[in-house]
Formats: sequence, C-alpha cells, structure tokens
Amino acid sequence: MVARVSTVSFQGIEAKSVDVQVQVASGMVAFTVVGLPDKAVAESRERVRSALTAVGLSLPAKRITVNLAPADLPKEGSHYDLPIALGLLTAMGILPADFISRYAVLGELSLDGSITPVAGVLPAAVAANSHGLGLICPHHCGPEAAWAGEDLDILAPKTLIQIVNHVKGSQVLSRPEPSVAVTPPDQVDLRDIKGQEAAKRALEVAASGGHHMLMVGPPGAGKSMLASRLPTILPPMTPREMLDVSMINSLAGELTEKGVSARRPFRDPHHSASQAAMVGGGLKARPGEMALAHCGVLFLDELPEFQPRVLESLRQPLETAKTAVARVNYHVTYPARFQLIAAMNPCKCGMAGEPGHVCKRGPRCAGDYQSRISGPLLDRMDIHIDLPAVRASDLTLPPAAEGSAEVAARVAAARRLQADRFVELGRPDLLTNSEADGRLLEKVARPEDAARALLAEAADAMNMSARGYHRVLRVARTLADLDASETMRRVHIAEAVSYRQRTLSLRAAA
Repeated sequence: MVARVSTVSFQGIEAKSVDVQVQVASGMVAFTVVGLPDKAVAESRERVRSALTAVGLSLPAKRITVNLAPADLPKEGSHYDLPIALGLLTAMGILPADFISRYAVLGELSLDGSITPVAGVLPAAVAANSHGLGLICPHHCGPEAAWAGEDLDILAPKTLIQIVNHVKGSQVLSRPEPSVAVTPPDQVDLRDIKGQEAAKRALEVAASGGHHMLMVGPPGAGKSMLASRLPTILPPMTPREMLDVSMINSLAGELTEKGVSARRPFRDPHHSASQAAMVGGGLKARPGEMALAHCGVLFLDELPEFQPRVLESLRQPLETAKTAVARVNYHVTYPARFQLIAAMNPCKCGMAGEPGHVCKRGPRCAGDYQSRISGPLLDRMDIHIDLPAVRASDLTLPPAAEGSAEVAARVAAARRLQADRFVELGRPDLLTNSEADGRLLEKVARPEDAARALLAEAADAMNMSARGYHRVLRVARTLADLDASETMRRVHIAEAVSYRQRTLSLRAAA
C-alpha cells in the first residue's frame, strides 16, 4: 500500500506542492527517504521513529520507503517530519486515507511526539487554500495560518496523538483564530527633535510619497533620530500589505506567536552587513534585509561604511521593487518595495564644512569619503538634505508645536489622494507617487507652464539625468498633494529641485 500526503517546498514566498509517498512493503527492514532530501529531511527518520514510540506505536518490521515527489526538486527543512509520520500512520491503517487526502501538512516532530513550530506556515496555508485543501500545522502556528482565509479548514494539534484522537472522535480540535499583535504605543515622537525644521519637512514629504531620502550632516545632527521617527508618521499597512509582509516574516522565522502586526517594518542593518544579508541567500535562500523591509523602511546609517558590493546591490531593487537570489540550483525572487532612508557624515571625521573647523586634509578628505557612494545610486535618491549641527542653545527650546500625530494626519491625507488617483487611472496596485513610472508619470505629474519652464531650466543647469528629472516630478507631485492641489505649481517644482542640490557635489565627488 502507498499512502500519499500533501506538503510544500518553498521557493521564495511561493509554496510548491510536494507529494509525500509512503510505502510499507515486505523485504529487508529499512527506512529510506528519497527525493533529494537535505540533511534535516534525512534525519526525520529518527525523529519520526521516536515520536511514534512516544505515543505507543512502533514501526513495522518491513521495508519503509518515503518518496518526496517531484524527485528533482530539492527538499529542505524540518517541516517534512509531520507529513512523513502521518503518511506512515495512514500506510499502517491507523488513519483513513480519505481523511489525510483533504489536507496539506507541515510540522516538525519532537522525540516525545509533540509538534514544534516551523517557518513558512502562512505561505503554505495560502497555497493549500488555493488548491482547495485544508491545513494541518503546529499549534503555535495556527493563528498565523488562519490569516489565509476564513473558509480554510485548519487543524493545529500540539501532539501527534491529538490528530489520531481527532480522527477517532475522542477529541475535537477547534479552528484557531487569526491574531493581530498588539502594537505598543510609540516611545518616540517627532516632537522630541529640537530644531531641524527643514529636515522634518523633508521627512514629511518622503513619508507622503514613499520617496527615498539621503541625510548628510555631522555627528549629533539628529539623522538617526529623524529616521527612527519615520514609522510614527507612516499610515498603517493595508490588509494585503500585512499579508505580504507576514509571509516574508514567516519564511524568515520572525513571525511571533503574538500574530500579524499592522506596523510597517523598520530595518536598520549594521554597516558590516554582507551582501547575502542584504539581498538574501544561504542554504535555504532566506529573505534578506531588503525583503524584510517590504512595505516599510530600510535605514542605512553610515552609508559610505557599507561594502561597495552591498551598496550596488541596492540599485536594482530600488527600481524593480524585488530582489532576486540566483544560484546554480535555484532562482528565488522576493518582493522588496521598501523606502530607503540613508544617513552619512560629510567626511571621515564628520566635521567638514562646519564653522570654525579646520581639517589638515582639507576638501580632499570629504571628496574621498563621499566618492564611496556611486553616482547611479545617488541618482536613485529622491530627496537629499544637509543637516546642520545642533547647538546647545537649540536644546533649551520648548518642544515643537507639532508632533508625529499631526504630521501623520497630513501624510495619510496625501496618500489617500494618490491612491484614489491611481484607482481612477486603472492602477489600484500602486499606492504612492514614487511607484509611478513612464507614461503613468506623465498623466499624474503635469506642471503648469511656469513650473514646467522652471524645471527645464533647472534640468539644464544641474545636468539632470532622465531618472533625476522623473524623480523631481514625483517629489513635486507629492508636494502638490500635501497642499491638496491638483495642479503642480512653480513653488512645488522649486522645492522639489532644492532637494536635489546636494546631488551636484556628491556626484562630483563620486
């Protein structure tokens, strides 16, 4: 007899169907797993054997063969334990074949028969629902799986014996409820920042349009403080965004038992991070920092200190909103629509250009330091701002009149205008002006005559690239949305162009 159990193998956030075939036949006593299993899958034999012994069952003294089909697809991870165990129970006649055929199964077994959590339950649940199957998963992963659909049949047992009891009717496993993590109140606020009004304005513009921003200033100017307060003015994620982010976190093993969070991701990797850590990779092609920042913010502090290869790996995801992990035996793509916020000092010591500061190396120090950032990467930054040093007298000023709540209200209003505009144009998948490109940008960004003349003048004077020209248009469109103006006026173009002034000196250094 051959028992068949459905499970999945992960390629990016996509769950590929895997057919677990278990045969118990006469012959030399053996337990063999075939179908390109990795070390963790091959070791499942001992975990399954011990788990069955713990619940009072023993393997028959026959030849047991487990085939993971398709055989040419690499199988990685410990979530194959439970499908193999249920396939054995079905082949031994303990579980009916018609019951197990209605479910996709994944879970890791402990030696005492308990089922421990595994990564990737949410993508597996979505895939099972699309194929008309239910899902059997670990108990702690049940609330995560429940987000895949209200009509999805989910069994989330704590132990192997609970599944057997559920089939026999001596125990009923209730369907888990989807849970949303309680978002703690923000511990930071824009009101905490003294001075830097121009930088706060730029941060509001960046949040409203989803624009990438580069901040340049001496140590202590407040660059990291501004970046850490960006999530406090961003709108909550939509249900679709929550699902996409949760699927990535599930694959990375970072989705907690508390449930799905409505707060946008904020990732701030150290400048020693490798290219694989940023893009993704490893034995299981895990998502990197760019994918984990999907629908949120990726903050890179001390930008020139990152390895050049790491910085150049940002260029394609900033344009395509996805990262590709290419290896000899697999090719995985993760969504990576993030907002890049970068910060850097003007030179190695950080004090170049400050009044009263004299550097022995002079302008060459600043030029060498800033040249670590390539021109093509700088061209992809929509907003460039200089932050002056904060004086001690600034710290004695009273708190700002506006905090994160007031700014967040304006950001939400501007984003609603953008979303409604894209729906009218037949692109409901776009949410911010930074995503508009090509012909769509020509439709949404139409400056009046005086504004168009100013933009043409500035483009010639600043020697803008085509990409830079379009990014100025996107920022100007966001500025008009903040003013609730359908027309892009001269003042909007002027402010948008001012956010590119820094590019001249940086590109010259690069």
